[in-house]
Amino acid sequence: MARVAQSVSSVYPIGSRLNDAGSLEVGGCDVAELAREVGTPAYLVAEDDLRARARAFTEAMRARNEDSEVLFASKAFPCTAVYRLFAQEGLSCDVASGGELHMALAAGFAPERIYLHGNAKSARELREAVDAEVGHVVVDNLEDVERLASLLEGRSQSVLVRVTPGIKPSTHDFIATGQLDSKFGLPPHDARAAIERIEATPGLELRGLHMHIGSQIFELESFRKAVEAISHLGIDFPVYNLGGGLGVAYTAGDEPPSIEDYVEAKVGAAHEVLGPDKRLLIEPGRALVANSTVTVYTVESVKRGLSTYVAVDGGMSDNLRPMLYGAVYEAALVGRPAPGGELCHVAGKHCESGDVIVRDVHLHDPRPGDLLVTPATGAYGYAMANNYNGVPRPPVVFCKDGNARVVVRRETYEDLLARDA
Repeated sequence: MARVAQSVSSVYPIGSRLNDAGSLEVGGCDVAELAREVGTPAYLVAEDDLRARARAFTEAMRARNEDSEVLFASKAFPCTAVYRLFAQEGLSCDVASGGELHMALAAGFAPERIYLHGNAKSARELREAVDAEVGHVVVDNLEDVERLASLLEGRSQSVLVRVTPGIKPSTHDFIATGQLDSKFGLPPHDARAAIERIEATPGLELRGLHMHIGSQIFELESFRKAVEAISHLGIDFPVYNLGGGLGVAYTAGDEPPSIEDYVEAKVGAAHEVLGPDKRLLIEPGRALVANSTVTVYTVESVKRGLSTYVAVDGGMSDNLRPMLYGAVYEAALVGRPAPGGELCHVAGKHCESGDVIVRDVHLHDPRPGDLLVTPATGAYGYAMANNYNGVPRPPVVFCKDGNARVVVRRETYEDLLARDA
C-alpha cells in the first residue's frame, strides 16, 4: 500500500510535504532528487512561499491604511532573483549599501520605490542614490545631511529622519536597534537638530520619520511603545516608516504573531497616536523570506562519544547565525524525518569548535551519505554566506510546481581566485 502524503512542521515553506514515498518536497520538488542534481549544500527556495507572504503583508496594510507601502528589507536575502520577485509583487525596497542599490535596480525596482538606509553611508553611495533618483534617503546622522547637500547640484532629494525611540524589545542584543545607546538613528534631541538642518538646506525635502527597534520580535506591545515614543517629537509629518521586526518561527515551538496582528498593532498605534491620515510604511525582511527556504546538506561523518556529532558539508560558511548570536534551528534527515531518535549535534565542516549548526536534535540513525535539511534559512543564510576555509558558497534554487531553476550558481574554486590581482 502506498504511503499517504503528509504535511510537515510549519517552519518549512508553505506547501512543503512528505510525498507518498516519504521524501520531503519543497515547492513540489523532491529534495533528495534535487540534491542529487545540484549538489549540497544548497539553498532551496519555495517561490510560492515568498509570493504568499508578500501578498499577505500588502493586503493587511491596505485593509487597515489605504495609503501604505510595504518595503522588502533586502539585507535579509539580497539575491537578484528575490529582488525581482518582490518587485513583481509590487513591493518597494530598502537597501543599506551601494551594492544592494545596484542589485535592486538591476532586478527591476523603480528608483522611486527604493529607500537608502545606512549608519555610515559613503559619499559615493549617496551620489549613486541621488544619480539613480531613488525615492528616499533615510538620514541616520548629521553627516548624511552635509554630504547630501554637497551632492545635489540643483537637484532635490526626499528624505526621512531615522529616530531612535528608546525602546529595547525582547530580542538578542545583536539584533536590537531601538534603544537609545545604538549605532542606528538619532535620539530625539539630535533628531530635532537634524530636522532643523534639513529644513534649512535647499534641495532636501523632509517627508517624515523612520524608526526600527530590532528584529525577531514577538511582543507586539514594543511596537506600540515605539510609535508613542516618536510622537513625542511633537512634529507632524505626512509619512511615517514604522520599520520591520516581526519575528518568525525557527522551531515548531515558536509562536510569533500573525502578519495581520503585527500590522494591526503598528497601524492601530499610528492611527491612535499620529492620526488616521498618514502614509504608513513597514519594512519586513526576515518575515518575508525566512521560512521560504531550506538548506540541504550531506552528512560526511558521525562521531559517537560523550556527544554524537553529525558533521555535514556546510556550516558557518552558509549559515552564520547560530555562531553569531546563538540562533536555534531544527534539523531532519531526508527520508527519516519522524520525531525521536538519537540526540545529536549537527556540526559544520569548518575549523572552529563553535561551528555547530543545530544542538540537541534527535535524528534516526544518522549515517555518512544521508541528506539533512535545516528549515527557515531564507533570512541571512545567503546574505551572510562566506568563503571561510576556502569553501565555495552554495547555489540558490527556486522551486515551484515541481520545477526547479538555479538562480545563483554554486561557486567554484576558480571563483575563489577571480579577484586576485
